[in-house]
Amino acid sequence: MALFITFEGGEGSGKSTQARALYRHLLSLDIPVLLTHEPGGTPLGRSLRRWLKDKGQIDPVTELLLFNASRAHLISEVIRPALDQGTVVICDRFAESTMAYQGYGRRLDLDLVNTVNNAATQGLKPDLVVFLNIPVDHGLARKGSRDRFEREDVAFHERVRAGYLQMAGDDPERWLIIDGRLPKSDIQRLVWNRVQRLPNHR
Repeated sequence: MALFITFEGGEGSGKSTQARALYRHLLSLDIPVLLTHEPGGTPLGRSLRRWLKDKGQIDPVTELLLFNASRAHLISEVIRPALDQGTVVICDRFAESTMAYQGYGRRLDLDLVNTVNNAATQGLKPDLVVFLNIPVDHGLARKGSRDRFEREDVAFHERVRAGYLQMAGDDPERWLIIDGRLPKSDIQRLVWNRVQRLPNHR
């Protein structure tokens, strides 16, 4: 059973919590599973994460390239090898985050973002994208200390959310939209119901 499942959402959506919950559930069933995240997941990715999350201003194109440098390394070093061994890979954020944040949020040319994303992923796409949809004000209210992205204005986060909804609407077979305000147990159940229906085709 080799599946690639990603979790997406705006700030405070609960995606990291749900990614961990699915990981723990698969472990309990003795299914080989790996949990990773973006940016990060490798020593290089962790170094880039510190720059992308906590440092000062970075221009949007540099930001785009740094995210994808981290992504390309994570795929070659972690994700591809795990999938080749028949492991379920769960990733907290993937290329769709870059399209949402740098494309829609930063207003970079969407074709440019797509081209750079494709170069980094080399055609790898998630079998399932779980998008936890939550109103911007609700999500930001959940956050305590804020990183560079969380400090952006509300309009930025509204564009990010709209971008996610646009992508989900364009590819409904691969996306699962869940109201991030639902109780955690309800979200876990909805995710698991969808995961059980995924074909194992890798």
